[in-house]
Amino acid sequence: MLTPDVLAGPVEEVAPLLLGAVLRHGEVAVELVEVEAYAGLADPASHAFRGPTPRNDVMFGPPGHLYLYFSYGMHWAANVVCGPDGTASGCLMRAGRVVDGVGLARERRHGCPDRDLARGPGRLTQALGLAPEHRGADLFAGGPVRLEPRQGPAPEVASGPRVGVSRAADVPWRFWVAGDRHVSAYKRSPRAPAAGPTSS
Repeated sequence: MLTPDVLAGPVEEVAPLLLGAVLRHGEVAVELVEVEAYAGLADPASHAFRGPTPRNDVMFGPPGHLYLYFSYGMHWAANVVCGPDGTASGCLMRAGRVVDGVGLARERRHGCPDRDLARGPGRLTQALGLAPEHRGADLFAGGPVRLEPRQGPAPEVASGPRVGVSRAADVPWRFWVAGDRHVSAYKRSPRAPAAGPTSS
């Protein structure tokens, strides 16, 4: 069962627990199939690595809140704040499967194939209709944006390096449901050093 206390654990242990959980906003709900863990001040790939700023202050708050940021000047990306209050850990929700509100998600995603409705961080937030006003939302307070526990058995989890980061590029903190067709494609940052022996 996902609770703020569970999310307060080490982010690399919490991240796989989010697979199969459902992020819901209004009538659209997305079952998470891919996430990435970021360990705040201890992780050079994290937005919080250099300390708190007006952009990342939500990450330094209690677990179970929503951290939104504008990515590449194009789209919003959504994270679940994890770890103890003040540690600034978070899990980027990279991809999911729309399980409720498919019609509205299709409208928001301009009729793209169903596989791609929430396949990628920007697509996921667009399908859900998440916007800046949802930044900092408490995902367990019964508000418009909610994180619901997984139903059914735990999925088979695969892991590998995170997508598109130039620092700590080989840390295997990207987790996904093995074999799920909604998982996004891995793309290594061209600014990252040559891949190490543990990359996939």
